[in-house]
Amino acid sequence: MVPCAECGYEYDSLDHLQICHQVDSLALEHRLLLTSAPSQRLRAHPRPDSWSALEYGCHVRDVLRFQRDRVILAQTAPTPRFESMRRDERAVEDCYNEQEPARVAEEIVAAAARLTRALAGLTEAGWLRTGLYPWPEPQVRTVEWIGRRTAHELAHHLFDERRLLNSA
Repeated sequence: MVPCAECGYEYDSLDHLQICHQVDSLALEHRLLLTSAPSQRLRAHPRPDSWSALEYGCHVRDVLRFQRDRVILAQTAPTPRFESMRRDERAVEDCYNEQEPARVAEEIVAAAARLTRALAGLTEAGWLRTGLYPWPEPQVRTVEWIGRRTAHELAHHLFDERRLLNSA
């Protein structure tokens, strides 16, 4: 139970109910951030070699979508190989920084709700299903790990977004 060295979020001990609660709650915090800051600040790149706050928001939305698909795939196939998000390529291809912040905010909340519905409907055995997770290097992971990792992704990128907005 060691918190993330960078953002301070402790996610390793989250139980199933806490995972769902955290994903939904953190999605609402992303929505608040993306709808309360001016769009020019959300699009700014105040730190070299870093995404903007809006680009992080788009990434969070897509993480939620990918994780839901992975959870469902793990329920239907034995240890499937999960597709890579191609996160940096996707940011460019989907023009993350040109997207509308309020729309991204709502898409984050909707994607979180879809993921938590999928997770909440799992049996204990469903949480223990596995798949070959592609990042940072291919490794077999449980759905439970995916849930915890997703909660951390939301918390960590909220930390990133706030840090960027405070330095813009």
